[in-house]
Amino acid sequence: MHAVRLHAFGPAENLTYERTADPEPGPGQVRVAVTAAGVHLIDTALRKGTTKGPYGPPELPTVPGREVAGTVDALGEGTDPSWLGRRVVAHLGMVPGGYAELAVTDAGNLHEIPEGLREDHAIAMVGTGRMALDILSFREPAADDVVVVLAAAGGVGALLVQLAKGAGARVLGLAGGPAKVERVRGLGADVALDYTRPDWADAARSALGDAGATVVFDGVGGPAARAAVGLLGTGGTHVAYGWASAVTTGETPDPVLTPAELAARSLTSHDVLGDPMMKRVGGPEGMRRLRAEALRRAAAGSFTPLITRFPLAEAAEAHRALESRGTVGKVVLIP
Repeated sequence: MHAVRLHAFGPAENLTYERTADPEPGPGQVRVAVTAAGVHLIDTALRKGTTKGPYGPPELPTVPGREVAGTVDALGEGTDPSWLGRRVVAHLGMVPGGYAELAVTDAGNLHEIPEGLREDHAIAMVGTGRMALDILSFREPAADDVVVVLAAAGGVGALLVQLAKGAGARVLGLAGGPAKVERVRGLGADVALDYTRPDWADAARSALGDAGATVVFDGVGGPAARAAVGLLGTGGTHVAYGWASAVTTGETPDPVLTPAELAARSLTSHDVLGDPMMKRVGGPEGMRRLRAEALRRAAAGSFTPLITRFPLAEAAEAHRALESRGTVGKVVLIP
């Protein structure tokens, strides 16, 4: 098979497209003939060898990627034979191997792709769709909310815009550059602004009025997030679900709000990644239920992910584009 391999930590050019041996499924496993593979921002840090915590640097050489969709073409010993030939999507967990034409995973990781749902959309649901639903368990928008979404043209951000609008909230979406702003507007945001412009915060205040926002969904961190939380009215809520600005630079993220600021403005801030999210959703089984729900919503048309596609052979270019914020929505490799 062909796969993208990493032999040494470093720049995107270190991702090489090459032939390697076909993987074989072990007991309780399946092999998937991959038609779409997900790319995540954390993959770029793993490629550099700069990650810490549960996603520590992988052993080399490695085939990156933890999200695959396709058709089951082989079974390991003891695996339910009904999986053979079915269209499936899976999050591989802590085991890499997704940037490839063939991938092996435990049968327990599989979700059957609903009829009519494309594989690249299914890929978006098992990662970003599930996370969007996770995030809403900390602060679900209602009809009387005014919601600000940072990185609203990103994978999670685009879904949060749709979820907030579906709840009847007023939504201000922030994105980088005119093209992304148009995509956010197309998602239904009431106001869409380019946060690379120096006057965006003033324009946001003018659009929101004196009461300000009630919720800020923040997957970015850094200066843009600090400016966004300045839009919160008294008693508002900040929900942080990532630090894209720090992941791309390798810097340690600074707190967006200090305890003194929270107290002075009666604000609430949730940092939801890691243990807080796992506890809120009920561990791995809860994660599985949310992935299934995200797939159901996508099949029903209530979730429409934005997708940026690259050929598998151009994984290095996909990484470069993701790091330079040149993508919209979920980045997917197509073998």
